[in-house]
Amino acid sequence: MLNIVLVNPEIPFNTGNIGRSCVATGTMLHLVGKLGFKIESKEIRRSGLDYWPNLNYRRYADWEEFLAVNHPKEENLFFLSTKGTKSYWDARFEDNSYLVFGAESCGLPKDFYTRYKDRLYTIPMTGPVRSLNLSSSAAVVLFEALRQNRK
Repeated sequence: MLNIVLVNPEIPFNTGNIGRSCVATGTMLHLVGKLGFKIESKEIRRSGLDYWPNLNYRRYADWEEFLAVNHPKEENLFFLSTKGTKSYWDARFEDNSYLVFGAESCGLPKDFYTRYKDRLYTIPMTGPVRSLNLSSSAAVVLFEALRQNRK
């Protein structure tokens, strides 16, 4: 099963949209760290529509708890960032990959950029846009991972 990991997500509509994509694709959603909203909020329900009760998700207080519970192999962790030096097109996703995204306003926690420097990927863009919306970015990378793992 593929996994999307959101570290410190801030905007409920983005998380709701990502949750809906996870339901549609059988992907697990992991919510790590401080949330900028309450899971029960109407905004998350509105963007996730009536699919939210079908979402397979887990909540973790911090990154260390996430690691302790899931024990992911480092080669199955893919950190998506505008600071990545490798394109996600070059990533080789496996069925048990974790696609890790940071907060909308500031990205991944600062220590991730050194701790996981060889696991940083970006979505190539041309033009003056700095980044895509979080839910768009998650969908782009998720569907590439699904394409690579189609059976």
